[in-house]
Order: sequence, then C-alpha cells, then structure tokens
Amino acid sequence: MTSREDQILQLIKDDPFIQQQQIATLLNISRSSVAVHIMNMTKKGVIRGKGYIVNPPRYVVVIGGTNIDVVGQPQSTLIPRDSNPGHVSHSSGGVGRNIAENLARLGTDVKLISVVGDDTYGNLVLNQTRRAGVDVRAVNILKGQTTSTYLSLLDHDGDMLAAVADMSILDKLDVSLISQHADIIRHAESIVVDTNLSDSVLAYIFSHFSDQAIYLDTVSATKAVKARPYLSHIHTLKPNLVEAQMISGLPVDSKNDINNVADWFIAQGVKRLFLSMGADGILFRTLRHERLIQAPSTKVINANGAGDAFLAGLAHAQINGMDEDTASDFAIHCSGLAMEHINTINPDITELLVQQRMEGAKC
Repeated sequence: MTSREDQILQLIKDDPFIQQQQIATLLNISRSSVAVHIMNMTKKGVIRGKGYIVNPPRYVVVIGGTNIDVVGQPQSTLIPRDSNPGHVSHSSGGVGRNIAENLARLGTDVKLISVVGDDTYGNLVLNQTRRAGVDVRAVNILKGQTTSTYLSLLDHDGDMLAAVADMSILDKLDVSLISQHADIIRHAESIVVDTNLSDSVLAYIFSHFSDQAIYLDTVSATKAVKARPYLSHIHTLKPNLVEAQMISGLPVDSKNDINNVADWFIAQGVKRLFLSMGADGILFRTLRHERLIQAPSTKVINANGAGDAFLAGLAHAQINGMDEDTASDFAIHCSGLAMEHINTINPDITELLVQQRMEGAKC
C-alpha cells in the first residue's frame, strides 16, 4: 500500500464509519482523492463492505535464532598467537532473524519470536531488525543473559580459519515463553521455524499449530535431524543433500538416489520439498508436481544468505497468492540477489526488484 493509503486505513480502523469528507479534512486532501484511495484499497482486499470493514492483517510469524555476527579479518597473513592488525565488523544474524528481515524487505508483515540478552549486542540487533521493518515486540529481552554470538576469524583472503558460537541463550526460548505468544502464532498466515529451536519447542509448535502452513529451515546437517519426527506436519522443507541424507538415512550418491530421497520425503507427508543440490539447482517436489529450478546467472560475492532469502521468498509468495512455479521462480531470484551482496542480507532486495529480475530472465 502507499503511504497515503496507510494513513487512510489507520483513520478507518479508529472509526469504521468515518465519512470521506472527514478523512479529507484530517489529511488536507480532496474528498475525491479519498474516494479513489478507498476504491483502490477495496480492490486490493484491504477493506470490504459497508462501514469500511477492515480485513484482518495477514502476516508471517518467524520463530528461531537471533544473534550477532562478529567477524575479524587480518590485513595480511595471520600470525598465530599474536595481535594482528585488521578489521572487525558486527552485524545482525541468526537464521530465523535473517528470514524475517528478508520477508520485511520484500514487503511482508512479519513478526519475530526470539530471545536476546539485555546487553549491548541485544540492543544493537533489536534496533537493526526493527529498522529493517520486522515487528520485534515478541522478541524477549532476558535479564542477565548474553545475546547469541557467532564469532569468526577469517584469513586475509576471506576464508574462515575458525569460529566460536555461543548460542546458549536459545535454551531459554522454551515452551513457557513460546506459549505466551500462542495467539500471534495461531492467526499467522504461515509459520517459519528453524532447528535452532529445542526439541520440546518444536514438538509444541507442531502439535499445537499443525493445521497451519509451517516452513522449516534445517540450519545444518547436525541440527537437521530434529525435523524427522515432524515431517508429516511440514508444509515446506528446504534441506541440502547432506541434510536430506541425515534426516532420511538414505544415500545421495547418484541421480537415482536423489529421486529416491525426494520420494521418501513426500511419502513421509512433506507437502513441498525444495532439495538444494548446489550448482545443479534445486529439486522441487510435491505429491503431484516435480521441477528442477536452476539458479539465475549472478556474480556470487557471499553465498551465506542464499538459503534464508530463498525460504523468505517462498513464504512471501504464498501470502501473495502466487502459484507454485511463480513462487519457485520468485524464491530463486531472491536467492540470487542475496548472493550479490557482501552482507548476509542484501539491503536492496524488494519485491519489485525480484519481479524485474524474473521478467529479465524471460527475455
């Protein structure tokens, strides 16, 4: 919606029977302009019926990890056990949080449920995430706790030498905390979770909200196995080949093996499988549909955020009513845009830019 439509909508929410002339006077515009804006909002489905009945807002809930990424890189060859001149950067991260930010930048109303500590990093992450457009009111600030931190050391060429992850605060994101936000989760268009969540939290979500569209990000091969008990309740699953092998226990050494693995996931009840095969593309499977999605040609600068952008693209496509093939194309172009930026999240990503890339790919 336009900024003017947002203003008019807020006035209508405050008084569903407000007259168009009253709106015009309050906003210092003509009554005819108000009528045009209201007609456009009616066409978009934002308001309906007499008395300006406002449709309930449609949004996505993301439940998962939020952390601060701290990266150190020396100016030249690293000298072990010594102080090395270089550059240290801080940025907001965490799989769940990254997906939420991508969704917000694409234009989807998104609410993040997570935890941070009452420390400097927690304040930094919350402010950056809020400025990106994510609703962070359900992110709990825990007193005396340290915000989840991922500390990595790169060599002067940018390859990782070592990393330390302190994610102990996520143990505090327990069922008692999640259940406080049950009403928000219940009314979401879809739910996105990552396997940074504990087994008990995943069990709670899949048992209480199994009738909703639940997207699962597998995060890593080690954590991916957490998905296995809930496959029949998963709407959308996006593993890579190693993660798929860990979950299924099946080999993935040949094309036939990969097809067998995809068949296995669908037989377990997964509604939509997007199996990432690296340079060979993404195998999309449902009970009745199969497609190989090829990544668009792009200059890869940082591939770390590609998966987060892809899943966000799928959730955004669903809430906007795109068909399966269009949604797949939209998601893969989100992924391509993510890889073109040094940051994990491309700050330039928008729905319009993704659609332009899709149109360009058709030419």
